[in-house]
Amino acid sequence: MRLRTVLATATAGLAAATCLTAAAGPANASNSRTANACSSSVSIDRFSDALDKTTYDGTFVGNFSALAVDKDGSLAALEDRSSLFDLDAKTLQPKRAVHLADENGADLDSEGLVIDRDGTRLITSETEPSIRRYSADGTILDRLPVPSSLLVAPAGRAVSNQTFEGLTLLPGGHTLLASMEYPIAGDTSGDVRFQTWTRTKGDHFKLAAQYAYKTDAAFLGVPEVQALPDGRLLVLERGFTSGVGNTVRLYLADPRHATDTSAIDTLTGQPGVHLIKKTLLADIADCPTLGATAKQPQPNPLLDNIEGMVITGKEKGRYKVLLVSDDNQNAVQTTRFYYLRVRTTP
Repeated sequence: MRLRTVLATATAGLAAATCLTAAAGPANASNSRTANACSSSVSIDRFSDALDKTTYDGTFVGNFSALAVDKDGSLAALEDRSSLFDLDAKTLQPKRAVHLADENGADLDSEGLVIDRDGTRLITSETEPSIRRYSADGTILDRLPVPSSLLVAPAGRAVSNQTFEGLTLLPGGHTLLASMEYPIAGDTSGDVRFQTWTRTKGDHFKLAAQYAYKTDAAFLGVPEVQALPDGRLLVLERGFTSGVGNTVRLYLADPRHATDTSAIDTLTGQPGVHLIKKTLLADIADCPTLGATAKQPQPNPLLDNIEGMVITGKEKGRYKVLLVSDDNQNAVQTTRFYYLRVRTTP
């Protein structure tokens, strides 16, 4: 979802990912984990603004909504204006840009990205919403079914630009999970639906269980989810308040004992409905600034409209997690990459 400054709302590839090397951040960004602690569970190594307000082969580089690690260890970066970039893992510099379109040739509002085991790309668009499978060159190969209630009104009960944002494959690669960004009409404020699909013959997917996740506040949405090898999830919550700036929090969430809500028409706090359990790992506003500057008011100048996240490996018991912000092609926002280390055990 594009959060403008005027708004007030608001593992299968893990093995290949371990070879991803962090790009160099600013010279004054310390590498000390103790000095760079955001919380007891999260530290930040560095950040990079190298791609901010740049172009590649005539295409604006920015508007990033999702990240994934490709089978060769390179970085795929999806922008919400229908382009998919291949980035050099070390320098972040673009190597290729592929234009995406729907069956009628129209651009997508592309938000979520998974690179499947065969190298094809599963990509969400939040206007319908939809999930399509694309070849590496941008050819549509498949389209997944979507529950009628999650479609944008009047076809369903969702709001345009508030639907599928996060996308991830659960361990083993048999289950795909997409997170809605905000609740559908009729559900309690803050109750966001997470939809899953199971893999069938020929690498197609069929509808499966659905779960509910509660955000901290009504103005916070879920822009991204990433599965951990044990079945738990890293979940980003994000919002924006005009004149104040962004709120971005990272949670550890466990859907394994949550109630299947696919047959529950409206979520109104019914007894016996177990939501996805979550634990705060870090509020990104609590990270050290590392010398970052902001072009608009922010609680921490390091912050921007963080929207994409990918796990790039594991080292010494901590996951290496890369975040990216969506600058909305806006002069007062920044395309920024954040290199975190995340501990998910006590």
